[in-house]
Amino acid sequence: MEFLPSSDQMNKEDNTPKTLLELLKEEKASQMKGGIYHKIQIELTYNSNHMEGNRLTHDETRYIYETNMISAENGIMHVDDIVETANHFRCIDMVIDFASQPLKEVFIKQLHLTLKNGTSDSRKDWFAVGAYKKLPNEVGGMCTALPEEVGAQMRSLLMAYNKKKGRTLEDLIAFHAAFETIHPFQDGNGRIGRLILFKECLKYNIVPFIIDEELKLFYYRGLREWNQERGFLIDTCLAAQDKFKKYLDYFRVPYKE
Repeated sequence: MEFLPSSDQMNKEDNTPKTLLELLKEEKASQMKGGIYHKIQIELTYNSNHMEGNRLTHDETRYIYETNMISAENGIMHVDDIVETANHFRCIDMVIDFASQPLKEVFIKQLHLTLKNGTSDSRKDWFAVGAYKKLPNEVGGMCTALPEEVGAQMRSLLMAYNKKKGRTLEDLIAFHAAFETIHPFQDGNGRIGRLILFKECLKYNIVPFIIDEELKLFYYRGLREWNQERGFLIDTCLAAQDKFKKYLDYFRVPYKE
């Protein structure tokens, strides 16, 4: 699915249709409240963090974004949950700012540095913030690339991806599955991977998507089974796209199938 801007979204100066990326940049620059930029900041941050164990509620996430203050609904709050929430808002801004640029290692590492900056992980000698992992790790009981393999595998993945002339949704999902299989960072791989997906959707004018609680288990299963059956993860992402289309409909951002 791609965007098809309507006449009321035409640039007044040159009559060029606006993409979702252009609208996000405008709303970000103007600090517009209540628009689709506002919506994406809260929904993507809450859902992506929640998948990784962040204990903040949706309302708490919204409150931090809208007021830059903390309102605890459930008593004691974990400092890392708050810091990573605020950091994720900054990561989304980076995704918007650099969406049009080619995907590079330096950007991916900067996303990780931004996400994990100021957390308890950043104070651990063995945890490489903004750099590839130092220790082996696994995800969902599956082995990932060893630390000494990560650099070469990431460069190979990026080289193959950036050689493509165009990008389809399946190309983006394939990159995401490969990225998560490498699992280049000690922690935060899922959130960084989903931020990259969002960036590339914006770059190639593909309707983005957010994996929520309802789709989480299907998403994890799709990643596990990617090398045997690609359709399951693709269908899950298409279902998430359908949900995102409701945001686009509400904010009158046209698109085409």
